Amino acid sequence: MKCAGIVGGLGPESTVDYYQSYIQKYQDRMNSKQTLPELFINSINMYHVFKFISEDRLDDLSEYVGAAAKKLEEIGADFAVVSANTPHIVFDQIRKYVTIPMISIVEATYDKADELGLQNVGLLGTKFTMEHNFFKKPFKSGSKNIVAPSEEDQQFIHQRIVDELENGIVKDETKQAFLKIINKMIKEEQLDGLILGCTELPMILKDGDVDIPLLNTTEIHVDKMLEEVFSE
Repeated sequence: MKCAGIVGGLGPESTVDYYQSYIQKYQDRMNSKQTLPELFINSINMYHVFKFISEDRLDDLSEYVGAAAKKLEEIGADFAVVSANTPHIVFDQIRKYVTIPMISIVEATYDKADELGLQNVGLLGTKFTMEHNFFKKPFKSGSKNIVAPSEEDQQFIHQRIVDELENGIVKDETKQAFLKIINKMIKEEQLDGLILGCTELPMILKDGDVDIPLLNTTEIHVDKMLEEVFSE
């Protein structure tokens, strides 16, 4: 059985979610609670990631996350993931640090949107994810429209992610503010789906909160990990 490697700590709350979700889905696949997958987690510092991006030091970001992936390969991981959306700004460069397969959260999310037949999707995440093009490129290449909130709303969402969700804090007032932004986007942009492009967002936004599908990038990514584990 293949051994997974996770570059975690980006942030800690979502790393826990990856770990628990991966185990649960693995046990469901094996139809047994008496079995556990083998995996490695290399937890790094998300604030270094934010600093590198804020200062436009993308080479340093690639080296930092790439070295973390390389350590996973060296200790025996058969494939690896970066358990956050934002560092995928430099995912193509990170891939070059290892010889094992790496599964992209962006590519996995595009595949899910395509599977669901979505054409006009919204994107929430950190300001880095919303303002850069790395998440938008595959959607535009696939003739799908992708829409981010206004600059003011982006800043609000980013601050709540960093100050609250990254620290495990979930406030109803923040959820209601997020829903107000989302519903405005649905009405104005005619969205048929919404990408939760930060792995902490599922802590506060759930299926049924709005009338369109929510693409939980953590769950989508973990599902791709399971496909890799059980592939020959």
